[in-house]
Amino acid sequence: MFASRFKCTACRRRLLFQSEARRYASKKSLNYLPDGPVRTRFAPSPTGHLHLGSIRTALFNYLLARRTGGQFILRIEDTDEKRTVPGAEERIIRDLRWAGLQWDEGPEVEGPYGPYKQSLRTMRYREHAEQLIASGYAYRCFCPAHELRAKAEARLKQGLSTEYDRTCIHIPAEESADRAHRGETHIVRLKDPTHQPDFRDLVFGRIRNETRKLAAPAFEDPVLLKSDGLPTYHLANVVDDHHMRITHVIRGVEWMISTRKHVTLYNAFGWTPPAFAHVGLLLDAQGNKLSKRDKAFDIGVMQAQGVLPEALDNFLALLGWSHQDGQGGGKSHNDFMTMADLERKFNLRLTKTNPVVNLDKLWFLAPKHAAARLAAGGPAAEALVDSVFIAVQNFIQDIPLDARLPITSASPEEFRAYVAAVLQVAVSRFTSAQQFAADHQYFWLLTGPAKIELAAPANVQKLLNGARSGVTEERLDPNVVRARCLWAMGDVEDAWTVENLTAALDGAIAKLGKEHNAHVPEDESKAIARLVWGYLRGWIAWGMHGPGVVETMILLGPEVTLSRMMSEVNAEWIWEGKERKEEKE
Repeated sequence: MFASRFKCTACRRRLLFQSEARRYASKKSLNYLPDGPVRTRFAPSPTGHLHLGSIRTALFNYLLARRTGGQFILRIEDTDEKRTVPGAEERIIRDLRWAGLQWDEGPEVEGPYGPYKQSLRTMRYREHAEQLIASGYAYRCFCPAHELRAKAEARLKQGLSTEYDRTCIHIPAEESADRAHRGETHIVRLKDPTHQPDFRDLVFGRIRNETRKLAAPAFEDPVLLKSDGLPTYHLANVVDDHHMRITHVIRGVEWMISTRKHVTLYNAFGWTPPAFAHVGLLLDAQGNKLSKRDKAFDIGVMQAQGVLPEALDNFLALLGWSHQDGQGGGKSHNDFMTMADLERKFNLRLTKTNPVVNLDKLWFLAPKHAAARLAAGGPAAEALVDSVFIAVQNFIQDIPLDARLPITSASPEEFRAYVAAVLQVAVSRFTSAQQFAADHQYFWLLTGPAKIELAAPANVQKLLNGARSGVTEERLDPNVVRARCLWAMGDVEDAWTVENLTAALDGAIAKLGKEHNAHVPEDESKAIARLVWGYLRGWIAWGMHGPGVVETMILLGPEVTLSRMMSEVNAEWIWEGKERKEEKE
């Protein structure tokens, strides 16, 4: 019972600390923007791919630097050789640049406080560890690893925490130095104070100090320098932030429990800590921390799908940031923001809660950003067209030529121009390049699905049951509707335009409800029109969403459009939630 209770001491402590932080956070209003330029940093470890939480952390640090006219630094924390993944550093750099988060100092850019890779700064960490030993804030621990494990297991069985018992803290300084000089394996530990320092968080307010009460002699005394001479996160992080002149640290709330250790280190060195701002964890729909294994939230997958980086930036900025627009502090309901907007508006009005990630918001923002690109024109618009063009090519590559529309076999320039025209009229449906290609397959393929779903209005059956005009079910039969529409389209003598084609079809629709020129009530007329346009979408676009039916006809051209309307109907139509098999002509 006791063993299970203490199975994950660090996790229990972290959760307790976060709840305490929310409980004791100062009620005093916080300053949401620093007075002058700041220096922020993003310090990832090359242990795998970046995920949404990492990109959001980088984004917040980047935006604060840009808003204040400061600098954004990229630092690679690669001292954990066992967990370092080959190629991960290059992937981090590529992902950040894709997201538009260009750093002012860091790898490939350098700067006055480099190098910006921790593996190239190891001598500095050792020097600072020796400095702490000399000043009495740290000590060497010579306990073998197997002995430490045995002690932890024994304490675990007693229902106690598994922290260190300070066996080596009483070793005289001269003996400790001599044993280290002779090459005896050891680590360096911070002498953790019983009365830990409090600090002020820019999100949570004043975080009160905590007096540790343990059931038996045990001390956290975190490791600063490992037996291989490499630093742990705590030492390297503090030393680098100080020497790189970092003024503000924005990071996930899971690191708040470590902040007291870091403040302790700053105090030991006699340095002023940076300002800390901790932001909530990103959660999935079930309230769990986002899994790095979930491909739906993988940055690399999103890039491959053709998600727009500016849409993702906009989406991530809203996860934990309460933006306000207008005068008088009134809240704005316009969440669409370009990177320029974010750089101009961002502040530290960050929430204490853990945001739930709902990608529906991203898909809501994506078409707005796609439309903005096309409207602005230039290289960004061309890059969007290229992305969709490549996605369409990938979508049709395994489909036989005789199952594709002829335009797909035209020259690359002509086919790309056609895809660009489709994107222009259907951009309001854009979520990602891959999804766009799949959702608009009726622009690339000859044959549609075996089942066509129509969004017929719910009041059509009521209309038929209580019609005041001459409309009958026979008049609204799909074959009758098709014949009337084909007749009207055939009467268009000039080249098809939105105006003349719409007028012709509107005229055909108006005649469906009339008998002996009887008056058609407005509500019946609208219901008939909705049903007919639904049928037209079923024939022309196979019932799939997209641009207007007339715009779709014009893009497909008369030959393809009329061929689809005149072809034998042998599909199941979903109408009013019921399936009805249409007979062949």
